[in-house]
Amino acid sequence: MTLPSFRRSGYANAAPSVEIDVEAHTPLVRKLASIMIARLPASVELGDLIQVGMIGLIEAARQFDPAQGVQFETFASQRIRGAMLDELRREDWLPRQARRNSRQIEEAISRLEQQLGRAPLESEIAAELGIELDQYQDMLGECKGTTLLHFEDFGSDDENSHNPVANVADDDSPDPLASLADDNFRQQLVSAIKFLPERDQLVMALYYEQELNLKEIGAVLGVTESRVCQLHSQAIARLRAKLKDWL
Repeated sequence: MTLPSFRRSGYANAAPSVEIDVEAHTPLVRKLASIMIARLPASVELGDLIQVGMIGLIEAARQFDPAQGVQFETFASQRIRGAMLDELRREDWLPRQARRNSRQIEEAISRLEQQLGRAPLESEIAAELGIELDQYQDMLGECKGTTLLHFEDFGSDDENSHNPVANVADDDSPDPLASLADDNFRQQLVSAIKFLPERDQLVMALYYEQELNLKEIGAVLGVTESRVCQLHSQAIARLRAKLKDWL
C-alpha cells in the first residue's frame, strides 16, 4: 500500500516547508503498537492497533508544524498513542474477572509485605491466595493489561453500578496529569520501584526505559515471552499494592 506524503508550509520568515513521508514512518506505528499490545489482553489484536495508529500518523502528518521546534517523530508518537488509546477506551478491554484477580493479587501482596517486611516471593503469594504456583502464574497471565491506575479504582465491581467516570468527571477538578506529576507521588513511585525484586526492576527498566518488547526482554532474561508477561503483571501488582493509598 502506498501512503501519501504531506507538505506543510512554514509561516512567513519561519521554517521552510517540510514534506512528511508517511510511509517512511510506518515502522514507528508498529513499534508503538508492539509496546502497547504487551499491556493488553489477548482479545486485542496487534493489527487493529496498527491500523488505528496509521490513522494517527496520517493526522500527525497533516497537523505537523515544524515552526514549533518539535521533531516529527516526537509529535507523531503522541498522536499515534493517542489514537490507539482513544480506540481502546471505546472497548471494555480488560475483563471484569481479570480486574478481580488483579485486586486479589494486590491485596495478597500488601498483606504479605506487612507481615514479612519485604517483597514476597511468587510461591508465598500463591500460598496466601490458597492456590498452586502454576495457578497463580496463570492468573498473572490473565491480568495482562492491568495498568498502574485505571478508572475502575474509583468505582465498584457491581455490574449494575453507574459508570465511575461519570462520578469523578468535574470541569473544576485538578488535571489528572498534574496530579500524577506531583512530587510526592513520584517520590513514592520511585521508592516502590526500588522495593521491587531485582528481576522485576529489570523487567520494568527494559520495558519502559529501553522500550524493548516482551520477546526481546525474554531473550535478555533467558525466559519465554509469556513468562515476561507474568513478571510484568506481577511488577505492576506489586507497585499498585505499594501505592494503594494513592490509587
